[in-house]
Amino acid sequence: MDDPGLVAVTGATGRQGGAVARHLLAGGWRVRALTRDPSSEKARRLADAGAEVVRADMADPATLRPAFAGAHGVFSVQNPMISGHDAEIVQGRNVGDVAAAAGVRHVVYGSAGVARSGTGVRQWESKVVIKAHLESLGLPLTVLRPMAFMELMTDKDFYPQVSMWHLMPKLIGGDRPLVWLCADDLGAVAARAFAEPDRFAGADLPLTSDARSIDECREIWRAEFGRPPRRFPMPAWLFERFVGDDLLVMWRWLHDHPVEVDPAETRAIVPGAKTVREWLSSRGR
Repeated sequence: MDDPGLVAVTGATGRQGGAVARHLLAGGWRVRALTRDPSSEKARRLADAGAEVVRADMADPATLRPAFAGAHGVFSVQNPMISGHDAEIVQGRNVGDVAAAAGVRHVVYGSAGVARSGTGVRQWESKVVIKAHLESLGLPLTVLRPMAFMELMTDKDFYPQVSMWHLMPKLIGGDRPLVWLCADDLGAVAARAFAEPDRFAGADLPLTSDARSIDECREIWRAEFGRPPRRFPMPAWLFERFVGDDLLVMWRWLHDHPVEVDPAETRAIVPGAKTVREWLSSRGR
């Protein structure tokens, strides 16, 4: 029998999974935090916050079975930048298969991009495949689809000097509005979805709290920090040698296909979802 207060969170030491775990804990849920390395500093912080930290690998269903045992809900997210796109699909399917076998009552899936195939962006196409598999299992499912995380502007793992502040405006267009969300607000949306399954099961939610062009983001940064963001010019071909071509394909697709999402829809779920200005101001503090 499932424990109605227990949610298993995959990728719990990452940006999305970590934000989900924090918001669930703050809301009084029991959290089972899955990670490949329970001894890491981020895993220890989760344990200190009250999470049950367990070792699990989404590539290995045998490790997921005890992690999902008795769980009412599962938050599922995979990182293709670490695993690769084929492995992402394997991991996403494994999570669904084991969740269904365990009798999980609600899966919230951290997806991304647009909800259709044919874009040529592999990290979006893989998520369409995973969603279809989860739906085929008959699992009560909520899909969360942010487009651009605000962390792209600052976090060193995203190489912002090269990507956000140099190549993205060149390939997308500096004046092209993009739809933004910070990872913490995704965690708040996921926690709300688990708290209100009747409202959110079956929903596919495009998420944004602000629509701003990169030029506007640069001016907001200048106003908040008193200087423009640092940029490091790099040719696209050299960037591709470091990270592959999928990001470049994505940015070129966004140049030709504006994405329109109303921030009011996300604010109806989380009224305090941050704008770009509010988020950068909080980072400055």
